[in-house]
Amino acid sequence: MQDERIKVWLEDIRMAIEEINDFIRGMDEYNFENDLKTRKAVERNITIIGEAMDRILKSSPGIAITDSRKIVNTRNRIMHGYESVSLNSVWLIIQNSLPVLYKEVKELLAE
Repeated sequence: MQDERIKVWLEDIRMAIEEINDFIRGMDEYNFENDLKTRKAVERNITIIGEAMDRILKSSPGIAITDSRKIVNTRNRIMHGYESVSLNSVWLIIQNSLPVLYKEVKELLAE
């Protein structure tokens, strides 16, 4: 990878996903919805992921990351439209989107 800044931001994403996975280990959706501290910690890490992705896209718009723009939009929604963020949508992001993102980030870091 040519740009060291991108590598740093990808590492930030990788670490945030690993923290989310640690926070939710052993939880189901019901436990997640009823654990305020975990929800807030996960939301914080999702905003970190979105901010890092925004910086990556500004530096390298053609980077091969699935739904990169949606990731940034999710960050913006949590930060600026927090009242419209459903717990179900956050749980679906954790279950469906983060595993794909984690795989892609690891592959990019290995280049």
